[in-house]
Amino acid sequence: MGRGDGYDDAAGALRGLVREAGECLVLDGALGTELEAHGADLQDELWSASCLVSAPHIIRKVHLDYLEAGANIITTASYQATLQGFQSRGLSSEQSETLLRRSVEIAQEARAIFVEGRSKGPYAGRENDGSRERRPVLVAASVGSYGAYLADGSEYTGDYGRSVTKEALKNFHRRRLQVLADAGPDLIAFETIPNKLEAQAYSELLEENDIRIPAWFSFTSKDGANAASGDPITECAAVADSCRRVASVGINCTAPGLIHGLILSIRKVYTKAIVVYPNSGETYVAETKEWVDSAGASGTTDFASCVGKWREAGASVVGGCCRTSPATVGAIARALREADAADVFYRPKPCSLVFSQKS
Repeated sequence: MGRGDGYDDAAGALRGLVREAGECLVLDGALGTELEAHGADLQDELWSASCLVSAPHIIRKVHLDYLEAGANIITTASYQATLQGFQSRGLSSEQSETLLRRSVEIAQEARAIFVEGRSKGPYAGRENDGSRERRPVLVAASVGSYGAYLADGSEYTGDYGRSVTKEALKNFHRRRLQVLADAGPDLIAFETIPNKLEAQAYSELLEENDIRIPAWFSFTSKDGANAASGDPITECAAVADSCRRVASVGINCTAPGLIHGLILSIRKVYTKAIVVYPNSGETYVAETKEWVDSAGASGTTDFASCVGKWREAGASVVGGCCRTSPATVGAIARALREADAADVFYRPKPCSLVFSQKS
């Protein structure tokens, strides 16, 4: 799947992937958290993208950890990878584009290792033992917001200043999006979008660049009714709904306790699949670049127990974002399998997807 391959209906293409996959797709969890757990030093404005230069083998290992935990979709280490960010470190334009493509290639390499059976995790065994139909493993190219590039926490406020217009955002993201799309991912994830303006920029870029890869838009929220900037979540969802290239829309990097109400709000205006992948409930402090405990933070078990409620409310894509782990993904996957086996979850569609992010 890629640019110009004949897909004009992104939502239809995504439904096709779901039909091919079966009942449930599970995507990976936090990337930065796991990179640090494996010894990577992320005290860098490039954050996880710095490992594309210094430790690509660790990125590949984390992808495999998530596949072994039960993930069927892995997101690339490009959330904070931008041409502007790399070039500020002295890399040439060509070198910067190579690193963007490399983020997709590393994920594709991890998929090949897993699918070929050289990975010995529990899901490899499950899928190779003939007990269930083999399901695809997909690669989603992550596109972080402009605030992620700024590395000042503004992806959680949407306050970019008056000089940052829609055209400025399009110019910032245009070449990056094209390079990632040309690298051949199966999906494109526009993540942690804090305002309606950036969603409008993405929608126009998808059309102008003729990107025919199913995309999803996910917004951040602090109050359960609006995007981080204060734009009503219904208006943000309507922007996504109006773009034929967008297959699903929803919420990520938001406290779990706010998710249910946000799903209900989105359903009022949005006709496609709803995506939810909240964080652990902790709060990010931009000044210290740390996550701190806050009301609503929950452990793996409590997090997974919310999946049924979110699905019943109308979410067809569920997962975890910042501060989640392979253990979280494994718990969600088990909860979904058990619920499907018991036939206790409400199913608004024939099958459901589970996505997750990377922080």
